Amino acid sequence: MSFLRLMRRNAWRKPLRTILMMLSVAVAFLIYGLGQGFLAGSQGVGGANEDRLVVQSRNGRAQPLPVAHLARIAADPDVAGVAGSARIRGFVGSQTNVAVASAVEPGAMAAIMGDELALTPDLLDGLDGARDRVLVGRALMEAQGWRIGQRIALTPFQVARADGANWSFEIAGVFDGARPDVDTYFMLARYDYVNAARARDKDTVDGILVDPRPGVSPGALAAKIDAAFLSSAAPTRSQSEKAFLEALIRQIADFGLIVTLVTSAAFVTILMIAVNTMVFAIRERTFEIGVLKVLGFSGSRILGLVLGETLLVFLAGGAIGLALAKAASLLMGPEIGLALPPLLIGKTILVLVALGLLAGLLPAGIAMRIPTIRALRSR
Repeated sequence: MSFLRLMRRNAWRKPLRTILMMLSVAVAFLIYGLGQGFLAGSQGVGGANEDRLVVQSRNGRAQPLPVAHLARIAADPDVAGVAGSARIRGFVGSQTNVAVASAVEPGAMAAIMGDELALTPDLLDGLDGARDRVLVGRALMEAQGWRIGQRIALTPFQVARADGANWSFEIAGVFDGARPDVDTYFMLARYDYVNAARARDKDTVDGILVDPRPGVSPGALAAKIDAAFLSSAAPTRSQSEKAFLEALIRQIADFGLIVTLVTSAAFVTILMIAVNTMVFAIRERTFEIGVLKVLGFSGSRILGLVLGETLLVFLAGGAIGLALAKAASLLMGPEIGLALPPLLIGKTILVLVALGLLAGLLPAGIAMRIPTIRALRSR
């Protein structure tokens, strides 16, 4: 009998116990996968990067910036591209059905995020003609069940129209994220339409995206931009897109701490369950361990056998939990901000292997140190 087959037979000698242990591991790693997925999605691990800058008012997110700032920033030789955005947050139908429209200059936005959002020339051409046309992200389109050509009414929470009516848009096309973890749960509207119709804050933007030229340090460019507007009526705060998203999430709650506490509790619990179960299993098999030693199994092979058995259970259970978390991210990730990029999955597998080895260390050590004579006398 091969070493691997012996390890597998030992693991399944008590099927109910093994299945329950696998399910416990699966639940723990489902919690871990969902927690890390929410953290990754909220911090924009996939969609955000550390080179692109977000420029906002130093006086807070509620204070807009003059649209004239875009021209001054674009004139800097270290800047490759600039795009401003004015957000309209509101609801469609019921107040719980929230949607966001970002009013942008289509060409400028395509120059910066065209690849990430797959903003093809054909899609941009769809915004020509009627100024109230919008491009809708794939995630938002599927969640709402909208169709191209449909007209939707967005009731704003803050950015009201001058005539007091709801914002009305015609869907001209759908854009997709270049990767599954790129956020597409929003709309792109034309800035000229929104700016002309809104009741206040005309000729302003909520934020400015800035792409540095190749070789230019994003940190140095951020400091340079802030210094240029330091004494103006609208001073700025510039930071990387990733840092901006992380700071935005921290204003709501410290999700990192919450996820760490929840997953740590789950892992401590599963380790206690696994160690106790495996120690009990080793005591049941004391005589068999003695026989293996008589047959020539060294202490290191006994150690490897028990560690492998524990690792096998953890890998099977962890794979189930991780698969469920991945399925959740694919089915409803964009709507709830859940993302499991390949790097995160790889990190989870490493954690899974480490916990499996840690859980099997104590019972494996006990099995390795059992004296052969005492083991044979146990029956």
